[in-house]
Amino acid sequence: MNPPILWYFADPMCSWCWGFSPVIETLRDAYRERMKIALVLGGLRHEATPMTAAGREDILHHWDAVRAGTGQPFRFDNALPSGFVYDTEPACRAVVTVGGIDPAQIFAMFKAIQTAFYAEGHDVTQPGVLADVAAGLGVERAAFMCAFDSDETRARTQAHFRQARQAGVRGFPTLIVQQDAQLHTVCNGCQPLDAVRAALDRCLKADA
Repeated sequence: MNPPILWYFADPMCSWCWGFSPVIETLRDAYRERMKIALVLGGLRHEATPMTAAGREDILHHWDAVRAGTGQPFRFDNALPSGFVYDTEPACRAVVTVGGIDPAQIFAMFKAIQTAFYAEGHDVTQPGVLADVAAGLGVERAAFMCAFDSDETRARTQAHFRQARQAGVRGFPTLIVQQDAQLHTVCNGCQPLDAVRAALDRCLKADA
């Protein structure tokens, strides 16, 4: 029997995934010796036109709910400015890019983009901003941009999106344990650490 895999389906521009960030970090530290923990980028939104004022207010309402429910920091001043196009593909592709350059940095890049977007107010739909985030992790800018713009990285990003759809994931964050061919959902949506750990322990015990 192969060691179990904990698949974390998420998107760096999903506010509830930002709220879930402390939980997944604790899980990665607590369970790293018992299972592989892997990130799958979800592709939350792929808008082509700037958001409306009503759409902006709706999203900021969600942000406020996440802040209230999780304590995660948000910068609301000048958030989602006029003309902002809410396309999460570039941010997801940036995570895939860094994962291809240095697999050990994939979770770090995911969190760094979340921090840049939610806590610092940067527009992480822009390649230059994403290159800056990667550089903060020690990734050389030219290498990042070359890989980010490649057909290979675009295809790998789309493969992440397909994996999420094929797993039946309809919202983020989602945790699924894979034991050989068996898939067991641990949680859908942002849940407290204790609840997630209890569900994960039950799942691992059942597979033992």
